Amino acid sequence: MNSKQELSHADAMTIIEAIRTKADAESASLAATVVDSHGELIAFLRTDGCRLTSITISQNKAYTAAREQIETKKLGEISKEAAFPMTNFGELRFVSWGGGIPVIVDGECVGAVGVSGLPEADDIIYAKHGIAALG
Repeated sequence: MNSKQELSHADAMTIIEAIRTKADAESASLAATVVDSHGELIAFLRTDGCRLTSITISQNKAYTAAREQIETKKLGEISKEAAFPMTNFGELRFVSWGGGIPVIVDGECVGAVGVSGLPEADDIIYAKHGIAALG
């Protein structure tokens, strides 16, 4: 029988709380999403002032990172280098810009975090900050 690790709701809330605390301290407006290894929603945060488009984008970043088990920025770079457009994946939710980070435990993708609403580099920093809170 196969056994698989997965993010718990408590894990997801730890990630969200770390991102929320940092966003509050920096007065950042963003959306943050935590998904399971299939890309399905576990937890979500939308701070005050967050643009509506950032909601869907953060969810799509997390979805992409979980499904492909790679950072979305890296996936976009690979896609561009190979001249293989993201639309060729056949999944319209896939995105190719930074802010989607898989959560890897013991070499296995157990979920992902997506952050949107800030410049790309900051989205990445926030997503990684949330994951680091897991220890």
